[in-house]
Amino acid sequence: MTIKTCSAAAAASLVLLLMAAAIRVEPARAQPAGGRAAAIAEWPTFAHDSQRTGWAFEETRIAPDSVSQMKLAWKTKLNSEPYSIYNLTPPLIASGISTAKGVRNVVYTVGVTGSVYAVDAETGEELWERKLTARLTPVKVGFQGGMLCPNGPTGSPVIDKGSNSLFVIGPNGQLYGLDLGSGEIHYGPVQFVAPFSKDSNLTFANGIVYTSLAQGCGEGTSGIYSIDVRDPRNPVVRQGLTSNGAEGGPWGHGTALGTNGRIYGGTADGDFDPQTGAYSNAVVAFATGTMKLADYFLPANWRSLRARDLDLGSAAPVFFGWKNKNLVAHGAKEAVINLMDADNLGGADHQTPLYSSPRLGNDGGICCTGLGIWGGLSVTRDNDGNTFLLAPMGGPPAKEGPTYLFTNGTVTHGAVLALRVAADPKTGNPTLQPEWVSRDLDMPDGVVSANGVVFALATGSNEVQRGGDAVRMSTAHPAVLYAFDLKNGKELWNSGTAIESWMHFSGLAVSNGNVYAVDHAGNVYDFGGLPAPVRRRGGRGASGAGRGAGRGGQ
Repeated sequence: MTIKTCSAAAAASLVLLLMAAAIRVEPARAQPAGGRAAAIAEWPTFAHDSQRTGWAFEETRIAPDSVSQMKLAWKTKLNSEPYSIYNLTPPLIASGISTAKGVRNVVYTVGVTGSVYAVDAETGEELWERKLTARLTPVKVGFQGGMLCPNGPTGSPVIDKGSNSLFVIGPNGQLYGLDLGSGEIHYGPVQFVAPFSKDSNLTFANGIVYTSLAQGCGEGTSGIYSIDVRDPRNPVVRQGLTSNGAEGGPWGHGTALGTNGRIYGGTADGDFDPQTGAYSNAVVAFATGTMKLADYFLPANWRSLRARDLDLGSAAPVFFGWKNKNLVAHGAKEAVINLMDADNLGGADHQTPLYSSPRLGNDGGICCTGLGIWGGLSVTRDNDGNTFLLAPMGGPPAKEGPTYLFTNGTVTHGAVLALRVAADPKTGNPTLQPEWVSRDLDMPDGVVSANGVVFALATGSNEVQRGGDAVRMSTAHPAVLYAFDLKNGKELWNSGTAIESWMHFSGLAVSNGNVYAVDHAGNVYDFGGLPAPVRRRGGRGASGAGRGAGRGGQ
């Protein structure tokens, strides 16, 4: 075999795999599959990997010149009833799973009332359901039982192929390990967090499951939590607390796990006083081994942010490698993105990031109407090695903000913003160069990428927090899935009217030329139908691309 025998598409795929090694993501551990299902790239945790990049670097079937052929492959209605603005968690994917119906590639999601579902990724057939029953009764007091505290799971589970487990938190705050093929309980349940607390999307690494709590639901103390599940008879729970009560919890899409032994989160409103253990309105880092605070970044204007309820909790950070640095990027309601050294977030004074963007949206500095960055940032690379941050912006871009190379029409409700990470010519530090703004999107979320295509949900959710749940739900609109060209933000495809309902704080999963989504009505969707990928010849497979952690990228 020589390089001359590779097609252009195969060569481009190999380039992207090498880029994935530089961006330092932890890839899915694809396993050879027997029976009917062929092994595919997986989506084992929210946003693809523990660093929350949202980049499906293994993907070969999706491409800018083929995505226009995408169509609804199947839609499956699950027996999951919504509660308030919640229903199903963002989907996950595992391949080559042995089930009662043969070897299958499987989609997993969890309903807010405590049922876990497994669906055949190729046909949409429901394979199993496991109801996680709470033996305690929640008390409806304060926020409990309402929009902020729905008394059930709101964070995605996480897949560990090594133990054949789907780890999920039940309504009672206990951690379950479910068999991927049958849904049988083979780990726990073990008390992990407070009953009826509000947990974020789970992540997993080195035998440890992580989540975060916020908003005082179930009287759970805000912070980042871990549980060592390697010995089922000796589970070890550790708490990295960010306050002494309900304030200062990481919410949005939760946390990002670095490859440097730290886990990161943006915290909600409250007091900031290290002497009392209060770390609100900050980006925090905890050491994964001990869950002790390792570092933090506090914006210089944190008091103003607190006064206007523009806390940093509305979006999760993202961890990635760039040149010779590990970076953490974060942006939230204020619509300012900070780039931080992952090993020294705010410098000596904890208030000096490597770069702070101008305000990119939310001109009025208004809270609680869906303006600014919500959910979380994502990261991707192109074939030339350029690194891009992708930001779901609620509302229009800032009027006095930066000028983008490409725009795609007037934006009133929201858009995806693409910013290229570039070196400052004087200092060499990373900066953000505005590249493009997508078309108008009705409350964007779930931004992911694959092989030069950016996918985003226009969720249709009404995020104006006035008038109560009933008003918000009655004024929401059906979601639409969009595909954009990474080069310029041009719309390549959309799902039209295929999605029945809307969703709140949701996400996507990408696998083998398919994009999976869920909605508030309890449906799971598979959009696919693309032509078969060009077979790779030589080079490393996806399962090894991100290991060894080479650094690079432009």
